Amino acid sequence: MDFSHSDRTIEYLDRLHAFMDDHVYPAEPVHSQQAEEQGGRTEATPILQTLKREAKSLGLWNLFLPDAEYGPGLANVEYAPLAEVMGRSMELAPESTNCSAPDTGNMEVIHNFGSDEQKELWLAPLLDGEIRSCFSMTEPDVASSDPTNLETTITRDGDGYVVDGTKWWSTGGVSGDCKVAIVMGVTNPDAPPRERYSMILVPLDTDGVDVTRDLTVFGYHERGGHAEIRYDAVHVPASSLIAGEGAGYMIAQARLGPGRIHHCMRSIGMAERAFDLMVARAKERIAFGGPIADQGVVRDWIAEARWRIDQARLLTLYTAWLLDTVGNREARREISAIKVVAPNTMLWVLDKAIQVHGGAGVSEDTPLARMWAMGRTLRIADGPDEVHQMVLARRELGKY
Repeated sequence: MDFSHSDRTIEYLDRLHAFMDDHVYPAEPVHSQQAEEQGGRTEATPILQTLKREAKSLGLWNLFLPDAEYGPGLANVEYAPLAEVMGRSMELAPESTNCSAPDTGNMEVIHNFGSDEQKELWLAPLLDGEIRSCFSMTEPDVASSDPTNLETTITRDGDGYVVDGTKWWSTGGVSGDCKVAIVMGVTNPDAPPRERYSMILVPLDTDGVDVTRDLTVFGYHERGGHAEIRYDAVHVPASSLIAGEGAGYMIAQARLGPGRIHHCMRSIGMAERAFDLMVARAKERIAFGGPIADQGVVRDWIAEARWRIDQARLLTLYTAWLLDTVGNREARREISAIKVVAPNTMLWVLDKAIQVHGGAGVSEDTPLARMWAMGRTLRIADGPDEVHQMVLARRELGKY
């Protein structure tokens, strides 16, 4: 294994760092002010739209998709360090470059499993950044960490399907730019568990679709919101079904592998930014006659944060390399491992950075509190820690 960056990655890293320094970081306070003027809503601020145009003009667009037809065609191990850099400004950088969840996963689903009609109707405008999308899998009334619990139904009705059920945490679904949802539901309840489910494209302006509320995260409204959506006898054409009946579980597993890599690398980027803020604060903050960086406990935090971040990065890069070389299925053990390691590493570093900042760390004067709130969701999103630990333990026990 060779984890030195490819020439393409180095080139894109240089361009991305310049974009972050020249445009993204200076835009953060402007974005916050504009969001406040929009009643706290962070999507589609004027400065975000400006950033998207700038990134597109610089060729920093659709970096996530390993298909040269739509972008640079970077491998997972090439894209991973770019996702890390974007993670340093989670509110702005991923969407500015059209690399934000859940759109990335949805675009991969349509690209890999969609029909030509679905690609023309939905993939093309998503790749151009003209619209956004959401992913409706999680349900409020069941433990969705076990997808065989899902109760939403997708029932054949003449020349189409009827979707019925309630979903929540459909990220991005509150935004006016969100035009379509990929909904996972039961098409055949009598089939074996992994063959009961299908995925279907549902335009959000279809009769019977009702975005009932926007779920906040620890009181924060996140970009595009987290929608609870009621699908009440929603009729869509049969051509909206993705890859046929019973393919939902397979698609979900294919979708979540690369998506978890993206989440983990962005988590490491958040941890690195928190680390920078912690070290700077420790050197400048005076207590008990000197900078708190002189205190042994703070030095221990700095040292431990450094090796925790580096360990998480190496494991994530290794997993990205496995995805590129042996595929999702063979990398399941490592995917589960990084999905636990990276968010927990980020939260550990954020916690210590907050502690070093004292009262400022839990205020809105630094990005730390919002980063912690956003990061804490990743111990649940795309499968809670406990499920990934169970999968990892099961695979290890199976060796014996």
